[in-house]
Amino acid sequence: MKMVLGAGLIALVVTLVGTRWLIGALARRHYGQFVRDDGPSTHSIKRGTPTMGGLVLIIACVVAYAGAHLVMWQRPSASALLVLGLFVATGLLGLADDWSKISHKRSLGLSARTKLAGQLLIGVTFSVLALRLPDGYHTTPASTAISFTRDIEALRLPVVLAVVWMTVLITGFSNAVNLTDGLDGLATGASTMVFAAFVLINIWQYGQWCERATTAGARCYVARNPYDLAVVAVALAAACFGFLWWNARPAGIFLGDTGSLALGAAMAGLAVVTRTELLLFLLGALFVVETASVIIQVGWFKASHGKRVFKMAPLHHHFELLGWAEETVVVRFWIICGLTIVVGFGIFYGEWVLGQ
Repeated sequence: MKMVLGAGLIALVVTLVGTRWLIGALARRHYGQFVRDDGPSTHSIKRGTPTMGGLVLIIACVVAYAGAHLVMWQRPSASALLVLGLFVATGLLGLADDWSKISHKRSLGLSARTKLAGQLLIGVTFSVLALRLPDGYHTTPASTAISFTRDIEALRLPVVLAVVWMTVLITGFSNAVNLTDGLDGLATGASTMVFAAFVLINIWQYGQWCERATTAGARCYVARNPYDLAVVAVALAAACFGFLWWNARPAGIFLGDTGSLALGAAMAGLAVVTRTELLLFLLGALFVVETASVIIQVGWFKASHGKRVFKMAPLHHHFELLGWAEETVVVRFWIICGLTIVVGFGIFYGEWVLGQ
């Protein structure tokens, strides 16, 4: 547990200190957020708030993971490096999007087609590599089977379809967290809880890991490198938690696409390598609902020639326009996120208990 605790502490300290420094650096250069004109009127005061805060999260997680391994003198694992690489690569794509907004002084960054192409390229690269790189037990970081709490053999896919499935999952959750990041602290707080859930899942998998199983036929987990993945997950959770100090209302800095796109991709990456892909839809149900609200709104608007289901999408803006205070929306959405995570982890643990 020393590496897990060490990585969490390093990520927390780097984020708390680094974010304060970044706020000052961005403010001096007037690198601020541009707010959409059709949003709630209360959001106009947020114009000019420093953005690209995800840079600190990326640096904190990389430093925390590397630092924990150097102190304990442990070799990094392929699974953990793949998730970190996915996190960093998607964050750099988000950084390009944020920089485009700042340099052109508008609320729109890269074109939707360019951003999607970048996400697909990153997703395919991660998926292909995750299906390769076997260890001494011939276990690869990812599997061609769709998983829930473990691989579902009846849903094992051909390699090409498995790559497509993982790429869609990564791209979908990357955009889902991006859509949710519309209120101070909402996406950051929810992400903290999701990554904390992955810490527990990885630690439990490590305790019941097939490569450590002593009982023949034990119902163990084949997910590769669960302990090292716990180090990555705790770094992500601690970094988000530390960032929340500066991101809670009134936010001194925003995640930007640099942070939101990267966090969503990391969630999906962890789900792939821990064999909990479908469970992620429950652990990250808040992000799924926020995305669904946008799909429903756009679809109904086009089908009904201008009518709307919600006052505004994503869903958090709908409740704002109903008169809820921003803090009320955020806290209640956090509660919902926490409840779905408890249910999800309960199902994960219950599946193991019932299988004994």
